[in-house]
Amino acid sequence: MQPAKNVKMYARNLDFYYGDFKALHDVNLDFGENEVTALIGPSGCGKSTFLRCLNRMNDLIPISRVEGAILLDGDDIYAPRVDVVQLRRRVGMVFQKPNPFPKTIFENVAYGLRVNGVRDKQYIAARVEESLQRAALWDEVKDRLHSSALGLSGGQQQRLCIARALAVEPEILLMDEPASALDPIATQKIEELIHILKKNYTIIIVTHSMQQAARVSDITAFFYMGKLIETGETEIMFTRPKNKQTEDYITGRFG
Repeated sequence: MQPAKNVKMYARNLDFYYGDFKALHDVNLDFGENEVTALIGPSGCGKSTFLRCLNRMNDLIPISRVEGAILLDGDDIYAPRVDVVQLRRRVGMVFQKPNPFPKTIFENVAYGLRVNGVRDKQYIAARVEESLQRAALWDEVKDRLHSSALGLSGGQQQRLCIARALAVEPEILLMDEPASALDPIATQKIEELIHILKKNYTIIIVTHSMQQAARVSDITAFFYMGKLIETGETEIMFTRPKNKQTEDYITGRFG
């Protein structure tokens, strides 16, 4: 089954195992360019596991294995020749809890560039500023770039982590419940940022919040017990889903 023309990444017949336990069952899902896709479902349903398959983060778990395919611009990311470091540069990730390094604000954003061998100081400075601008953080930190990132608020730390991901110029941004540890005001800033970022990136977000999924996403995919139950345009999924399980979850009858 070939994807539509504007699809940036897609999964086909994806199964995922932790040892003998099958955590994902035959997942088929497309991610369009410059679209936000929300992955929803109850705890333990496989949505974060699936998200981590998209940049091979699960490779770090020794007993895990993948069957099926995930393609980025038509190339299988699990092919033997794939450089995983390069893949993770193209498919950036922001985690549930802000995880800045115990370094300065500047060095947090510059980190990925330095790891990738960039030495040009002017280029690094320009990329740091541009990334902080894109993460809607520049105006708040431009006078304290050489202060510790650990002195920032939780919401600022999360936007810093987004800037760090953007600095290496990814094409896709994965977000694993990026606002779950934040207060409502910081959450609103992250959601506003997602709307801005989708002009330049394909974004895939795991969220427990139905309201957040409704606010930020174009497409919603509902997972239950390791299976993709239904996917579709967010407005349709939230008003007239085809599947009763989807309707029950969205309306709060279970999960």
